[in-house]
Amino acid sequence: MSEETTANSTWSRMLAGNRRFAEGKEEHPWQDKETRESLIDRQNPDAAVLSCSDSRVPPEIIFDAGLGDMFTVRTAGQMIDKSVLQSLEYAVSGLHVSLLVVLGHQHCGAVVHAEHDLDELVEHLTNEITNTRTKEEIMEDLDQVIESSSNEFLKNVGISVWQARMAGLEDCDDYEQVHIAHTIEQLVTSSEIIRDAVAHEKLMIVGARYRLDTGLVEVLSF
Repeated sequence: MSEETTANSTWSRMLAGNRRFAEGKEEHPWQDKETRESLIDRQNPDAAVLSCSDSRVPPEIIFDAGLGDMFTVRTAGQMIDKSVLQSLEYAVSGLHVSLLVVLGHQHCGAVVHAEHDLDELVEHLTNEITNTRTKEEIMEDLDQVIESSSNEFLKNVGISVWQARMAGLEDCDDYEQVHIAHTIEQLVTSSEIIRDAVAHEKLMIVGARYRLDTGLVEVLSF
């Protein structure tokens, strides 16, 4: 079985589990004493999941998964730093997962927080307009200002909000979707291990968004 086939099968199984969860028909697989004991000395997860640390979005629960099924890394707004990157690289090169899911969600507090910080930054910069520097010139440099910021929410999530606005998008749902796409781009450009695994078809990356209102996971990229 090829890595692509394995990844597709894993993702189909995860989506089936999510449908069970949304319908209130969870099976709670692989959560028994025997499974726990079988995993004492080893783990062999099929997928890695980078998701938001929001308490309403635990991947193992919303995908109705069990012990050992997925390697999860969670941060607010699925922000990426060195430890996150190296954890996912371990999943790819050490555990040989064939699927990496970047999972955002509806009503993400990190996106709202970053949007607020971005608005404050724009207001601050606008107040610095002078006779020699126009608002348009300041806005042209905003990407660089955001990326050099010490504010992690602004640097990691605010840049996604800004890119969405530059594309004419103004809804928080749109910001969340753009941020998921931006996170995938960050992973591929920042990690040679992940980039090579994708290039050699050993890894498939999926962008998805969990809806709090329905309990369902939307597929954004495949």
